[in-house]
Amino acid sequence: MTLKIGILATGTTPDNLIETYGSYADMFVNLFGQAGYDFTFTTFDVRDDVFPESADACDAWIITGSKFSVCDKTPWMARLKELILEIYDTGRPIVGICFGHQIVAEAFGADVDRYPQGWGVGLHTYQLEKSVTELSALDGRFTLNAVHQDQVLSKPKQAEVIASSSFCPFAALQYDDRILTLQAHPEFNVAFETRLLQSRRDAPIPSTATDSALVELNEASAQTDSLQVAHWMAEFLLQDRPR
Repeated sequence: MTLKIGILATGTTPDNLIETYGSYADMFVNLFGQAGYDFTFTTFDVRDDVFPESADACDAWIITGSKFSVCDKTPWMARLKELILEIYDTGRPIVGICFGHQIVAEAFGADVDRYPQGWGVGLHTYQLEKSVTELSALDGRFTLNAVHQDQVLSKPKQAEVIASSSFCPFAALQYDDRILTLQAHPEFNVAFETRLLQSRRDAPIPSTATDSALVELNEASAQTDSLQVAHWMAEFLLQDRPR
């Protein structure tokens, strides 16, 4: 059976980059395809109040990143948190990325807010706090691109910390075997991250944050572990679930 994944799109690529790189939803479709997975996808633009009819409308779910902040607490965010809990109750899996990571945590009672140390941008490396089979070749760590000002500031009671860094203590969380969330972006490659930070330099991201990140991104050795993380996410979504 082909896995049917519902992408809950909470944001999309900036207008000046979407023609080249596609939407955030497109990036997930491309990433799983590059990793060798033949999933089918349906996108729901929840930021425009387009929601699935039910929590079991798809076999599995992905919540994307967004330019919006969880702190905005808009009506569509409240509705999304209700849907997250409904999906959790069905046993169907969710993967949440960046905004998705944060809104899942808030749905389960955690604190999410602006991080006192400022923006996290560019290549970030995270230490694994437990073994992950799909990342076994990476020597206990993985590197992804990050773009965030908000963070999960307290661990949800139901969650286990899977990865962390000194800058982001709750970088990856797992809720039983039903939800896996990451603060960083496996769907962002080095070229896109570079263009994104260039376009957001000074507004809204301070140049003091973007400029040092851009230096590292422009090095010949700059790379992410996105494909390995894609395998991790895919295998998490493929576990035996209700269908």
